[in-house]
Amino acid sequence: MAKRKTRTKTRTKTRTKKRPARPGKSGSAATGKLPKQAVTLIVQLRPRDGQETLLEAELRALVGPTRKEQGCLTYDLHRSAEAPSAFLLHEIWASREAHSRHTNTPHFLRWNARKDSLLASRDLTYWKQVV
Repeated sequence: MAKRKTRTKTRTKTRTKKRPARPGKSGSAATGKLPKQAVTLIVQLRPRDGQETLLEAELRALVGPTRKEQGCLTYDLHRSAEAPSAFLLHEIWASREAHSRHTNTPHFLRWNARKDSLLASRDLTYWKQVV
């Protein structure tokens, strides 16, 4: 009778590499607490008739470069589940100054020059974290 090979399993701990923080990131993601000077922007956007596709393309083009900016903590684009043509930007900046610098970047200036032809309405509100 042939000898049967047996394997023994050894358990090894797998370590996950800690991802480096994105540029300009501060505050603790684990606790959800933002830096004291951080500001949140909620921007609700509705397209002009027939401009939904172009508006979405323009908004998508902002996401990548904006997320790389110094002081950008969060920059997320959402589409309404109830009114699919409506969009929302959820932005968190390390400070009002960081957001102000954002408004002078080439990608924002490009957006700013085009937005009036795409938008029926835009509502922007600033927020500060309480807890």
